[in-house]
Amino acid sequence: MATGTLLDADPSGKSVDQKVYRSMIGSLLYLAVSRPDIMFATCFCARYQSTPKESHFSAVKRILRYLKGSPNIGLWYPKDSRFELTAFTDADHAGCKLDRKSTSGSCQFIGDKLVSWTSKKQNCVSTSTAEAEYVAAASCCSQVLWMMTRLRDFGYNYKRVPIYCDSKSAISIIANPIQHSKTKHIDVRYHFIKDHVEKGNIEMHFVQTDFQLADLFTKQLDEKRFQFLISKLGMLNMS
Repeated sequence: MATGTLLDADPSGKSVDQKVYRSMIGSLLYLAVSRPDIMFATCFCARYQSTPKESHFSAVKRILRYLKGSPNIGLWYPKDSRFELTAFTDADHAGCKLDRKSTSGSCQFIGDKLVSWTSKKQNCVSTSTAEAEYVAAASCCSQVLWMMTRLRDFGYNYKRVPIYCDSKSAISIIANPIQHSKTKHIDVRYHFIKDHVEKGNIEMHFVQTDFQLADLFTKQLDEKRFQFLISKLGMLNMS
């Protein structure tokens, strides 16, 4: 997506064919299952399917032009690699102009292989960056626990799975066993992550923002940053 400007509802913009717009979004969401590089942009444009405008249509066509120029980029899964489970979580605080909700992004790796990723607008309005990061970490934890359960069926047992977050405040909230007044307003369904840290199922680790791989799923980025992150995710030009 283009940097500098963020899509909004654009109420004064010219309307476009809703059926065509939705069909384009549906096709891109199907493709995003194997192309994590378009996940954020596609999900962001999908928020405006009810009343699409020309500005939204132009953003979708920009994604299509990118795909046309990079048909051979894909995920590479080497057969000889490690098999430990790791995850990255990030959030863009109040990134949506419609309702000021934040965007959660996460990705999970088995060894060096990217196997799961998500970009989703949060259900609640976060009052701080730490809260947004905390909610995103809880969502990432849910995905990690599900993966641990599935992999256990194949004989792989994991303990203390590392989840990397670039917010020290969110990590401190998770590590603190006592709920204080500043965190009581956070919905109780997000606090289960504390329990799993205490049980030793997961561990929270700090990572510098420059190496936060989930950054790709929370906001639009400049070309240099974008290319750096997709290479770190294991995407290669197969040609």
